[in-house]
Amino acid sequence: MVLVTGGTGLVGAHLLFDLVQKGFPVRAIHRKESDLSRVEKVFGYYSENATSLFNKIEWVEADINDVPALESAFKNVEYVYHAAALISFDPRDYQKLLKVNAEGTANIVNLCIKNQVKKLCYASTIGTIGKSLNNALATEENEWNDQNVNVYALSKYEAEMEVWRGSQEGLPVVMVNPGVIIGPGFWNSGSGALFTTANKGYRFYPPGGTGFVTVHDVIKMMVSLMASKIENERFIAVAKNLSFQEILIRLTKKLDKPAPKQKLKYWQLEIGRIVDLIWSTLSGKSRKITKNAIHSMKNRDLYENKKIQQFLDFQFESINPTIDFTCRCFLKENL
Repeated sequence: MVLVTGGTGLVGAHLLFDLVQKGFPVRAIHRKESDLSRVEKVFGYYSENATSLFNKIEWVEADINDVPALESAFKNVEYVYHAAALISFDPRDYQKLLKVNAEGTANIVNLCIKNQVKKLCYASTIGTIGKSLNNALATEENEWNDQNVNVYALSKYEAEMEVWRGSQEGLPVVMVNPGVIIGPGFWNSGSGALFTTANKGYRFYPPGGTGFVTVHDVIKMMVSLMASKIENERFIAVAKNLSFQEILIRLTKKLDKPAPKQKLKYWQLEIGRIVDLIWSTLSGKSRKITKNAIHSMKNRDLYENKKIQQFLDFQFESINPTIDFTCRCFLKENL
């Protein structure tokens, strides 16, 4: 039996589709308020038998911070994919992020050890890879530094420490660190919000950039690593390093929106941060433009992807076909 956490998110939903399509017996946990129909919708992007495939999943209502519920979910489980996470970049949510991402991961690791799980695959983030200087490519060996790191990445780093603790206690683990993940179905959270932003046709673009990868490559990496003899290693999942202008031009072209042509100045970003802070204070909504966010938007981070190619002879797919497909899905659902 394979257990998947975070099955109602972008990575988790695509992972579930891949696993059930290949015939694996799959159990997935979900919170009480989760919308399982979104998972079936993702299945429908790729199969005419979406409902029958979806019905092969054994769903268990459990929160990763609810240990008694998790214990029942772990019955007869041999392999675990841990993709559940709270995503927020608002500094006020730091304790919530630690509770879900770090403590929740500790619970998963502890139950894996207790139940003698054969292998754990953890979906982390590129944000926990140490930065490189002078436009050098960052690798898995870069030293971690928490300077200018957002609260989401900080909580995921703490979660990684729990995974490595598990490896020290005899649990075989593998970890993937994806860049911005391109894929359909989740337009208002995580990387899916990029399509919503591009569809607004803003004239301005941030000056920085980062690494991008398709959701299909992330899933392929995770499943391949679990099937391999590789243990206790982490792998950057980035197919292409792009500037924010480059990715927005590709998206707006497919969404039939004007491409952004004006680079945001530092003072404009600062004004945006102040306005966002005031609006957040008055409305109670989460902050979107923080000092760390501005640092990320100003700087271009570059990532190396050779390690996974060397370990698995892995070949990344072009992100363009997935951009095209995701934009078609977006337009169909957001007319």
